[in-house]
Amino acid sequence: MKKKTKTLLTALAVPLGVGAVSGFLTQGSMDTFEKLKQPPLTPPGWVFPVVWTGLFAMMGTASYLVAISPKTEKRNRALFLYGVQLAVNFLWPVFFFNAGWYFFAFVWLVLLWYLVYLCTKGFSDISRNAGYLMIPYLVWLTFAGYLNFFIFLLN
Repeated sequence: MKKKTKTLLTALAVPLGVGAVSGFLTQGSMDTFEKLKQPPLTPPGWVFPVVWTGLFAMMGTASYLVAISPKTEKRNRALFLYGVQLAVNFLWPVFFFNAGWYFFAFVWLVLLWYLVYLCTKGFSDISRNAGYLMIPYLVWLTFAGYLNFFIFLLN
């Protein structure tokens, strides 16, 4: 298998794997979620895994575009930020669904949004397309912040 193909498969497998493990740890959480008082615009539960799968695939593709670029300090910093935001992303559903710490989860989500913003900026400096692929993630996190904050207020 060619090196670029292996890099692409790895770049896709990492975020999809993070999402799968996080989903496994919070399985059954949509039942709890649907029982909460929810703000307007809350989508049905089935939307979340569909959207997240797409987002994880896009961020994996973005990380691939950065990973195949020439090795520089800027590239290494962007990929480091990518790894950090993935770790922070992994923990958010545990805080929100498993622990029920809605306010803490909101603060954690603000941290995640900032890290993803920095990562997106870093990716954009290396590959404009990689930056573009991260924008839907930021938009979704903004929407998730709205949902998270109002679930905190309503519950």
